[in-house]
Amino acid sequence: MSIPLARRAALSLLAGAATGLAARPLAAQTARTGRAIVGFPPGGTADSVTRLYVERLRAGGAAQMVVDNRPGAGGRLALETLKPLAPDGSAFVITPASMLTIYPHLYARTLRYDPLKDFTPVSPVCVFPFGLAVSSKHPARTLQEFIAWGKARPSVDWASPVPGSMPHFIGTELARMAGLTMNHIPYRGSAPAAADLLAGTVQAVILPLGEMTAFHRAGEMRLLAISSPRRLPRLDEVPSFAEAGFPDLVHEEWYGAVLPAGASPATVSALHEAIVAAAATPEIREALTRIDIAPHVMDPAAFAQRIARETASWGPIVAASGFRPDE
Repeated sequence: MSIPLARRAALSLLAGAATGLAARPLAAQTARTGRAIVGFPPGGTADSVTRLYVERLRAGGAAQMVVDNRPGAGGRLALETLKPLAPDGSAFVITPASMLTIYPHLYARTLRYDPLKDFTPVSPVCVFPFGLAVSSKHPARTLQEFIAWGKARPSVDWASPVPGSMPHFIGTELARMAGLTMNHIPYRGSAPAAADLLAGTVQAVILPLGEMTAFHRAGEMRLLAISSPRRLPRLDEVPSFAEAGFPDLVHEEWYGAVLPAGASPATVSALHEAIVAAAATPEIREALTRIDIAPHVMDPAAFAQRIARETASWGPIVAASGFRPDE
């Protein structure tokens, strides 16, 4: 099963929506080509979001900005590539939060970068929650009904898109808090996990919200809860985990821009100002909203504090899960 047609159309729009947007030259890049390194192949959400912002960062003829796809190692390769580069603004990475906040706990012996020392945080560029969904054929219509249904069975098979991902650990935390026995089945991406939910192979999935809303609105899946702090206006029939009785299950994935360590305040400021300006454009807001992603920016100091805070908070969660990846 492929990504829903509505989502594929939205991703296509997202990838091309920024064409023609006015761009402010980055002060440090007026005479050379800059690179936005992304740790995933072309066509996915991380790549499309990066390309959308890159179009806004391009200077009209004075400087060029290209997307450099470096897929591999679950997104780590992009950060490994960025780490030794000059901190002059000629290269940066837009990375999912997990690469900076969760991976240090998963790959403590083998991670080739220190997220708190090897990069200069600039700003998040977007944020999105995850959702717990069942098939529309499932008897549970609420999270509490799902928990009661699960407790009446020896185990519940549930799927996440990637082992060691944020959805994986949201699921293990839900199982622990609710007293459920849940058998985690990791997939390689959201599409096959969603397909197996619809086929009845698994009883539940936790996936990025935007990967499920088309199914939910079509009546093929039923979203029971989302991991944002509160209900979303565009999906106001679905409660948050916090509203459903699990206030500690507030987790959102952000994509954020980082430079190599040692970037000057002027370089950081130039990139930050360009990102803030891009996030405010109607084109970016509309393209992201179509796939249930929200533009999101912070000042560099607050962003650095957020990375440190979230890195610390994920340590106990990863440890409690007992998950150990094949390093």
